[in-house]
Parts: sequence; C-alpha cells; structure tokens
Amino acid sequence: MSKPLNDTLHRVTSRVIERSRETRQAYLDLITREGDSMGERSAVSCSNLAHAYAAAEEDQATLVSGRGANIGIVTSYNDMLSAHQPYGRYPERLKIYAREAGATAQVAGATPAMCDGVTQGETGMELSLFSRDVIALSTAVALSHRMYDAALLLGVCDKIVPGLLMGALRFGHLPMIFVPGGPMPSGIPNKEKQRVRQLYAEGKATRAELLASEMGSYHSPGTCTFFGTANSNQMMMEMMGLHVPNSAFINPGTKLRQALDREAVHRVTQLTRKGEDYRPLGHVVDEKAIINAAVGLLATGGSTNHAIHLPAMARAAGIIFDWNDLSDLSGAVPLIAQVYPNGSGDVNHFHNAGGMGFVVGELLAEGLAHGDILTVARGGFADYAKEPGFEGEDLVWRPVGAAGDDTMLRPVANPFKHDGGMRLIEGNLGRACFKTSAVDEARWTIEAPCRVFQDQSSVAAAFAAGELDRDVVVVVRFQGPRANGMPELHKLTPALGVLQDRGFKVALVTDGRMSGASGKVPAAIHCTPEALGGGPLSRLRDGDIVRVCAATGTLSTSADLSDREPAPDPAPESGTGRELFGMMRHLADGAEQGASAMLASGGM
Repeated sequence: MSKPLNDTLHRVTSRVIERSRETRQAYLDLITREGDSMGERSAVSCSNLAHAYAAAEEDQATLVSGRGANIGIVTSYNDMLSAHQPYGRYPERLKIYAREAGATAQVAGATPAMCDGVTQGETGMELSLFSRDVIALSTAVALSHRMYDAALLLGVCDKIVPGLLMGALRFGHLPMIFVPGGPMPSGIPNKEKQRVRQLYAEGKATRAELLASEMGSYHSPGTCTFFGTANSNQMMMEMMGLHVPNSAFINPGTKLRQALDREAVHRVTQLTRKGEDYRPLGHVVDEKAIINAAVGLLATGGSTNHAIHLPAMARAAGIIFDWNDLSDLSGAVPLIAQVYPNGSGDVNHFHNAGGMGFVVGELLAEGLAHGDILTVARGGFADYAKEPGFEGEDLVWRPVGAAGDDTMLRPVANPFKHDGGMRLIEGNLGRACFKTSAVDEARWTIEAPCRVFQDQSSVAAAFAAGELDRDVVVVVRFQGPRANGMPELHKLTPALGVLQDRGFKVALVTDGRMSGASGKVPAAIHCTPEALGGGPLSRLRDGDIVRVCAATGTLSTSADLSDREPAPDPAPESGTGRELFGMMRHLADGAEQGASAMLASGGM
C-alpha cells in the first residue's frame, strides 16, 4: 500500500497552485477558446483543404472523408546529431501505424536541433539556449494549420524537448505524445572517458588519443548515454506522463522500439475528440505534472539545465514554478539513482537495472509523486511503474520488481543520498543553483579568494600558466542570457577537476550554464541577477573572498560591493549568427524565470 503524499510535496504543490491560480486559469481559458475556434476541419474552406490534401497521395481519400483523426508530426530530424538521426524514417512508419488505426498522419513541420556537445566551447554555443525559443516558435508554426486532431512530437536533446513542449502547449487543446528515439548502445566506460579528458587538460594525452576516446563513447545513432540534459528530458517526459510508459531508454532500431512507436500512434488517435478518451495536452501538463517532473529530476540526479527549462515549460502552461520550490523539494526527495556522471553506469545500465519503472514505483509507494495526474497512458501514472516487453508478438507491460543493480538504483528506504542534490544558494552575490549529488560533501563549502574572468578561454590560459594552482573561487561572469545567450561552460570542468585533484579548494561561480554532465567540482551556476547591467558579479574584483556553501545555502562575499562601480558591460559579439539573436538577448528574462525572450515578451 502506498504512503500518503509527502508533506513537503503537498505544501509545494499547494503553493504552486495558489501562486499560479490566475495565470493557469487564463491558460485554460485560452486552450478552451482555441479548441472551440479551431474545431473540425470540415469548417475550413475547400481551397484551404485542397492545399493541405494535395500531397497526401494514398491518404487523400481518408482525409476528404473526415472519418479518422489526422495527426501532425513535428520532427527535429537531422542526420548530423546522433540522437535525432533515427527520426529520418519515422514519418513513413508513423503513417503506416496511423492507417492501421483508421487515421492519417502528416509531417506538420520541423524544428532545428543543435547540440551542446558539438558547440561546447565554440561560439555557436551562444545560440544554444535561444534555440529553445526558436524551436517553440517552429512548433507553433507547424501546428498553426487547422488540420490536426492530435500531434506526435519527435525530439530528444537539450533544448529540443523543452522547446517542443513550450510551443505545443500553446495548442494545448490538442492531445499530444512525445516519441523518443532512444539511447545509443554503451561505449567505453565513462570513467575512462573522464580520465583521458583530464590527461589531455594536463598535456599528458594527445589530441588523437582524446578524439579516439571520445569516439569510443559517442559511436552510433541514438542519444548520448550519460545522464545529461537529453536523457533528463526523457526522464521528465515519463514523470509528466507524456510518453508511452517506459519508452525513454529503449535503443533505436530494435523491435521493442518500433512496437512502442506504433503504440504511441495508436494511442494518440484514441486521445482525440474523434476517439473515446479525449486528453488534451494542456490538461495533462498541470501543476502536479510539473511537480512530478521536478521530483524525478531530483530523485535521479538529473541535469542542472532543468532549473532553467522546468520554469519555462511550466510558464508556457500558465504555471509559476521557481527555485524555492525546487530547493524545498530537494530536501524531501532522496537520490535513488546514480547514473554517470553521478555514478559509473550509463542510461543503458540504468534501464537494465529497472530504470524509470523502478523509480516511478518507489516514488509512488513512498508518497513522493502525484499518482493522480492525467497521463497519455490508459491506466494513468501507475502504468509508468511497469516495463514494456513482448508476450509472443503482443506488446505488454509487466511489474519491474526489485532493482537489478544496487550501484545504479536503490529504494527510498536506502538511498544514495537523503536529498535530491539540487540546492538554492543565495546572498549578496545573488541567487544560484548548486548541484550537490555529484560533489563530495567535504567540498560543499568553499571559501577562498576569487579570480574573475569574462570567458572560458581566459580561464584555460590562466590554468595553463599555473596561475590557478591555489585555493580559488573561479568567477566567470557576463555569461548570462542577456550578455551572450547563457552558454554552457562545460569546457571548464576538466581544468577545475585537475586543480581539485591537486589538493586545492576550488569552486566555480558563474551566471552561465553548466549541464547534467557537470560533475565533482562545486559550482554556483545560473547566478541571477546576471552580471550584465550591474549585477553583483560585475562588482567583484580579483582577491575578494567568496563563500559558496551548499550546507547553509550561502553565496556571498565579505567584500563591500555597495560603493563599487560595476565592470563595464562587454560589447555584444558578432559572427556565427550571434548578431541575429540580439533581439532575444535584449528581451530575455532571468534564469529563474526560464531565460526566455519569447515568454518574457509574450506576457506569459
């Protein structure tokens, strides 16, 4: 028997519901109006319909008859990114599955999909976060045609899933299901990859050795296998009930992957107004679903990027969720999964040990998740505590049972850590996030003189010159949304890790981002207010004593900043298309609000 809902979950959920009362009602009113006004395709003019049906070929007669649902496919396919390469042939298969259900499917549109792994440390990274807004806008363009009764959202990686959801929620009168592509099979052990990276940072490994190591890890179609933002996305879609249950971590090209894709198509036809079980997206994504997503993030040690994405996704549904909510939940939700970079095994090992089925089952049994959320699954959220498989040729779901590897998964009664490892720290330097789940508790408090930088390359140069061989808080500022698009600063991790391994007390403070791949070095990230425009970080000087403490929730300096002039704002950079995103930088709101230009300017 499940325990009653945890008191902290109840309190935070109630707080979010009350805080969001007006904005949520305005959102629900919006999607009701949209559903009423967009109505049936039969009300659309014949000329409009002819344009939409012209290329439908064998599906044309079904579309003209209006009998079956027409499903819009929004795809993030490209074949440069391993995670999205499998989507290349999805449309033709999804159309076949739709015909089996008496429905039709059309590719409604495509979104860009860029990769933080490819742009890491490059100027293209300054477009990355705002690509989420572009993806949301692209999704809206795709769904703006009054042709669809439902939609399938094909996306996996960092900004793609949040962007798809943010755009799709503006069409929340339609039922929708996310269709994941699945992770690539496991490559070389993650610890070996990390070892070679640090050797290269110290000049003890060649570039050829580094490239060979990296390609041994990222080696075939599918999502990267570490538990970064991409796989955290997939976990959160499970926790929100937006996937066919437990479909997140099934490898591409397998029989089971195809069976789950088929089930997604058949199921979404049942969720339409033409089916028997109407479940619009805007009602599936409610306050409880957002809380479940946050709980999953904490219980599995997921990506810090979601401290930005989760408030933005919530806001697109009229829900106001902030870092206080995330921090309070972190104090109540134990860490029950250890996936690299928090542990040694990757998402394939995680899935094989019980994966999301085990996590959901434990959280439900302990009153640490809302079991009464509306999901896309027939049986509700309890279905997500089961794992898919075959009985003969039939797709079935079975109970997961105990974890298969206690180095990967543990019950709530015996967790890896008693909190979720995502803490809010604040003080006279602002508010920031500190991910404790991968950091040794002895390093949760760092107090040392700071060294201030304005870009990653300057940190690398100082490291190479031996200038950081001491106790130091490395401050990298003017990396916020309005300054340069808030790039991810993962390129700093190897050098700072080397300093820490040399016995120095080291921490990072930045208004930039770090990903789910950030690891053992204590870091105060996503600092807000950002340095641009006179934020506290702009007033720090080399040598100021800075204290970063996850135990007490402190981010402060002993220096008196009140009478100092801020460092001058840097001029915006151009090239790599960065100048095209000037409007987005100018309009962006703060990291805690979601760092979105679209949501800030749209009044949401």
